[in-house]
Amino acid sequence: MSQHDPRLGLLVRLSQLGIAFTVAVILMGAFTRLMDAGLGCPDWPGCYGEWVVPAPSVAESHASAVPLEPLKAWLEMIHRYLATMLGGMVVMMLMLGWPRRNRPGYPWRLTLGLLAVIALQGAFGAFTVTLRLWPQVVTLHLLGGLLVMLMFLWLHLRLRALLMNASVVGRPLPRLSRWWGIAAVLLALQLALGGWTSSNYAGIACQGFPTCNGQWWPAMDWSEGFHLTQQLGPDYLHGKLHADARTTIHLAHRLGALALGLSLVLLAARHWYEPRLRPWLTSMLAAYGLQVGLGIANVVLWLPLGLALAHTAGAVLLALAMALAAWHAKVGISSAGVAQVQGVGKCAIT
Repeated sequence: MSQHDPRLGLLVRLSQLGIAFTVAVILMGAFTRLMDAGLGCPDWPGCYGEWVVPAPSVAESHASAVPLEPLKAWLEMIHRYLATMLGGMVVMMLMLGWPRRNRPGYPWRLTLGLLAVIALQGAFGAFTVTLRLWPQVVTLHLLGGLLVMLMFLWLHLRLRALLMNASVVGRPLPRLSRWWGIAAVLLALQLALGGWTSSNYAGIACQGFPTCNGQWWPAMDWSEGFHLTQQLGPDYLHGKLHADARTTIHLAHRLGALALGLSLVLLAARHWYEPRLRPWLTSMLAAYGLQVGLGIANVVLWLPLGLALAHTAGAVLLALAMALAAWHAKVGISSAGVAQVQGVGKCAIT
């Protein structure tokens, strides 16, 4: 496949745009939740039966028990519009990639998988509304958004390598060491804990740092804090758990951050002798340090809106940094095409 293939170049740019667009969708979703606008529209996919936020009289005739708050309704609908556009972008990539689906190295299955995950995300978006912000669904919805972002990133890296005619894309990339697997699992768990903390409104359940409510080991309720089969609510706006259960969730999130940090330091130490990986490992550790700092600031300053949103952005940055480091580690293991892909991914999120 020639590097002068204009449609392949367009696919590279679309995948790059998809990364940025997914980040925007994730942050818009976080902002919607932080503004308590997750139920700004009581139905799905429309808003009070309309495709745009209706007039108050129309909303009252549709759902008189749920008064219209225009700002919250618009935040929720903008989030839905952006997510729909993201799905349309993947459909466009499938159409452009169809003639290339059987060519060696073309990530056709990854593109199909991305569309399937986005469709599943749409279902979780509907459940978020119909199940009235049930924390289990809200957490899975956040994790799904991060998965979409990482799939877009991996698709971009594969397409860019293909555009550069890197021989590494013509065969499966080697498997990484168990250190990468441990770090990836801990990152996924920590992201899930972050979503669980947020969806249960436990962000300031622990006051003060490094202690929690003035104690190193405060009163907690692990069975209630992680009761994943809890009964459906009427709704979960502002959370339903008691103080000890929320403290448990918050402290678990702190402990998860500590375990993740240790794994990332060990991972970096394991590969520090490889000069080509040092910039990516340094970026990964810097993103982790920034995220820890934002987490502490949120606790100390009582979760201001801007810092809470920045903490979500920090999670996004950490996931991207680790994925880029993993890509370069995998490509570096391959005996072919290394010199041609040294620059792959440098513009993935710029």
